[in-house]
Amino acid sequence: MGKKKKFTVYSTNPDFEYQYEEEEQEAIDPSEQQLRVWHDRKKRKGKTATLVLGFKGPQDELEAIAKYLKTRCGVGGSAKDGEIIIQGEIKEKVKDLLVEKGYTQTKTAGG
Repeated sequence: MGKKKKFTVYSTNPDFEYQYEEEEQEAIDPSEQQLRVWHDRKKRKGKTATLVLGFKGPQDELEAIAKYLKTRCGVGGSAKDGEIIIQGEIKEKVKDLLVEKGYTQTKTAGG
């Protein structure tokens, strides 16, 4: 998710133009998503962040969920590569908000 594979295509035809086809991921019902919520301090200079991993679906839906969580928690964060990063150690609150939003298979994991 998020990363696009690019291939180099060579042709002897001077009028050849390669058409890139982007795969659109289908939206999966929130009750079928298996999300994991945990907190992490690695690669963050000792600052704790809450991670939401395991999301499958389109990038705009991931960003909408991240915006909802950031607004409700009153913190910053980001959404990229199929994961949501929320600042601070608030994994129980994030889990509760996701369950409230319909992601019933959400579990806490890690430390």
